[in-house]
Amino acid sequence: MKAFHAAHLGVSLTAMLVATPLLAQPATPEPESARAPIMADIIVQARRREEDVQDVPGVIDAVTAAQIDKLNLRSFNDVQALVPGLELSSNANGIGANAKLRGINFDINASGNNPTVEFYFNDAPITAGAIIQQMYDIGQIEVQRGPQGTLRGRASPSGSITVSARKPDLYGYGAYVDLTANDIGTMNAKGAVNIPIIEGVLGLRAAGVWDENEGDRVRAAHNPDPRSTTTSGRISAIAKPIDWLSFEGTYQYLKRNAQSYDQAISFSEANPDAVPSPIRITAEDRLSLQERPRPIHQRFDIYNWRAEAGQIGQRLIYQGQHYTQKLYSADNFDDAIFFPGSVVDQVTHTRAKATSHEIRLQNEERVFDFLDYVVGVFDYKNRSQTNLTTPTVVRLPVIFGGGVAQIVNTPISRPTDEHERSFFGNLTAHISRNTEISGGLRRIDYNFTGNFSVGGQVIDAQERDEGKLIYNASVKHNFTPDFMVYASTGSSWRPGLTAIGDFNLAPSALEKSFVHVPPESSKSYEIGFKSTLLGGRAQFNLTAYHQKFKNFPYRSPTGVFYVNTVAVTDASGSVTGVSQQVGQFNFVAPVPVEVNGVEADFNVAIGSRLNIGANASYSLGKIKDGVIACNDLNGDGIPDVTTGTPSLAALQAAVGTDNLSTCRTNQRSAFLSPASATLQTEYRIPVSTATESYLRGLFSYSGKSQGDPTNPFDDVRDYGLLNLYAGFRGKDGMWEISFFAKNIFNTTKVSARTNPYFTSYQQLGFAGQFNNGVPVFTGPTGASATSTYTGGTLTPPREFGVNLRFAFGTR
Repeated sequence: MKAFHAAHLGVSLTAMLVATPLLAQPATPEPESARAPIMADIIVQARRREEDVQDVPGVIDAVTAAQIDKLNLRSFNDVQALVPGLELSSNANGIGANAKLRGINFDINASGNNPTVEFYFNDAPITAGAIIQQMYDIGQIEVQRGPQGTLRGRASPSGSITVSARKPDLYGYGAYVDLTANDIGTMNAKGAVNIPIIEGVLGLRAAGVWDENEGDRVRAAHNPDPRSTTTSGRISAIAKPIDWLSFEGTYQYLKRNAQSYDQAISFSEANPDAVPSPIRITAEDRLSLQERPRPIHQRFDIYNWRAEAGQIGQRLIYQGQHYTQKLYSADNFDDAIFFPGSVVDQVTHTRAKATSHEIRLQNEERVFDFLDYVVGVFDYKNRSQTNLTTPTVVRLPVIFGGGVAQIVNTPISRPTDEHERSFFGNLTAHISRNTEISGGLRRIDYNFTGNFSVGGQVIDAQERDEGKLIYNASVKHNFTPDFMVYASTGSSWRPGLTAIGDFNLAPSALEKSFVHVPPESSKSYEIGFKSTLLGGRAQFNLTAYHQKFKNFPYRSPTGVFYVNTVAVTDASGSVTGVSQQVGQFNFVAPVPVEVNGVEADFNVAIGSRLNIGANASYSLGKIKDGVIACNDLNGDGIPDVTTGTPSLAALQAAVGTDNLSTCRTNQRSAFLSPASATLQTEYRIPVSTATESYLRGLFSYSGKSQGDPTNPFDDVRDYGLLNLYAGFRGKDGMWEISFFAKNIFNTTKVSARTNPYFTSYQQLGFAGQFNNGVPVFTGPTGASATSTYTGGTLTPPREFGVNLRFAFGTR
């Protein structure tokens, strides 16, 4: 194995020294003599009609099916390695997923079902949790940056990500199978079958994936290994009974079962002044303190359908979708392991279903030879129900051993209904052969109802009825056929929200203001150019932008301590009163934010064998004189550096009846690195008339970043991850074998670090007397224990593996 690794590394490093691959390559290699040394066209649907990406006045990163296969992108999270400035992640408990782009964050617990980056599956909006999973049989992924909404689905301030499954071919039979295995426990098998049931009229495609892996490989001593098993299947059909009419339908299910652990890291690793841990744990150890793995169960069912009719140069399109999700997880609330052996878990069940409909009319032939238009209506409904039990430990007095007297599991329910309706339209005027002006409007009406129920009692009910008119406009001019300059502006809007996770029975007015947040609005301005160079063999694009937000929902990454009122029960479980303890929650603050950034990409084809590409992004978002919830025990208005959990008395003295502190700040609005870049390469070497070999490389760079600005111990230095590939393939695309090494230098970085772990509990007092031999306890008081460990999120582990791919006919 060592010899194999050394040989592979040597060959692949040679490739990295000479080149970087083009983002999109043909799925089936052409014969050497037939290849032209020019860039391949990438066709996108950014403006709801097929266009070359170089003709669209905006920044769009397209990841093709060929790209996914070549770089062995199995999980959707891997896409971020190709799109600088994009960060994709799933919540540790499996409840939701996140996408961050252009200098601002998204947290599903803060923004609910209104993300900063909207996801679409086959042209219909969908929750990120259903997409950020294992990938298979994908046609194309398009990442469109900047405010969206006047042309597609729902409004989103930072961008949209559209995912298209491969469609059935009406004329050819075909199939493929793709197998991957690596040295860290991954087995991945995926494939598809295409059948033209009635040639040219009715086609069927079935695809699926089975994947088993060890996640981030964080383990706990004497416990089962981490694992994640995903099974998913999809069946798609297309019917074209007559030339001007077509119908499409897709059903997909996905089931994932996992058990995972949270990474623990000795706090002294980041803070030399911290108390040393009993057992020193570093990030490289990939170890956890958890006594039990976190169970995660996810199930998604997606029904997607479409109809199109085209006559007299116009096209009417209807797109519909319905999906359901069922999520379960159990989170350990005794983070400090202060009560070893006790099950102190928050158990969460989430059920949700969403349905969307869109009808739009657009031209196929230009109106009056110079106008393109799109008009339509959109309707979206989402209903969700989250039930959880949150635990409170009641501890015996120390004189009686300090063990667990009782664990009170309080049931909490969170039902919600939301309904969004909108009308939209867009006009594009081709003033001349070289000049184009475009503009669009969308009117959004949004209704929301929901409540919190604690212990069967409704403590907080909300009803919102909001709306907004948003717009976008752009102008572009081709000074030459190969050089286009554009400028654009646009607005976006997201409805107000209620943050989930603060279950205080007695919240203050100030506390509520950081839970119930008003609607957000933003305006963006962008200017850039796109150019084709060297007779079509190279492309260079550059854009700069400025975006300004009002009421952006900023959520602290490490949490804020607050006075939390909880129920007190007797031995029978009946509520006898309330008590206070130290709580921690990532409160949400509506703040003004400004983002400035620049993005660039360069691609070149050198001859017929070598492709080079580089993408880079720099985006800096800052809160501008905003008021946020913070830890400020000394009352100086500046967020404290947190090294432990305060006592209840100290916290009460600092916050009074407000339950928490506030600070005025001008800090960053995002926790990801402002600077990032990607380099790619592929060099092809003919072996015979039917076979060729290749060397590929993918290098992803992340600049230094500052996580929570109030936490000096979670800053991250810049780093890079290098993936290398080498293999052989048939020039007819029928087979391929590839060897790969991902994160070959085993770079391990803590990309996010929490405050030291702590456990809140209720401490019983002893009255100093006995009643018939039974000790008499006084009412519980709030207490907490702080650990010498923190949590952390790590870069992916190193892996060496092999991929085999076989195909015939239409793939």
